Amino acid sequence: MPNGLQILAAMITPAVLISACGTLVFSTSSRVSRVVDRVRALADQIERLNKQTDVPAGPLTILKRDLFLDQLTRLSRRAILLRSALTSFYTAIGVFVATSILVGIVAMADLNLGWLPVVVELTGSAVLLYGTVLLVSEARLAVTSTLKEMEFIHSSLARD
Repeated sequence: MPNGLQILAAMITPAVLISACGTLVFSTSSRVSRVVDRVRALADQIERLNKQTDVPAGPLTILKRDLFLDQLTRLSRRAILLRSALTSFYTAIGVFVATSILVGIVAMADLNLGWLPVVVELTGSAVLLYGTVLLVSEARLAVTSTLKEMEFIHSSLARD
């Protein structure tokens, strides 16, 4: 049977991954806030555009509406990806805490189940990996959205 310090060291190991998840939760929450802010800004722009109904819609107004619809679609997809990533990170935190508890229980009860915390830890790592893949997808979508917006601005300026 391992001594108390070895058990505590093994129980602390998941804390590093818990800390990593916490950092990802914090940064992902910030990304969610930016998406919400962008949706609100787009809503204001759409409202202003819709108030110009007494003037016939020109080609630029139509293009602007199309851009806004495209942006809202992308923002919806981003919000869903971010929600899923946050869910993954919170789940991973719970799994890593469970791993730490399992290490203690298995060691204290002197059970021949040393593989169990390892399997649980690997599960948490897989969930953490899934969340990071979602963040990569969201980041790519965010950059694509920004590039589309920049393309619109560039073509608008070229018309003038």
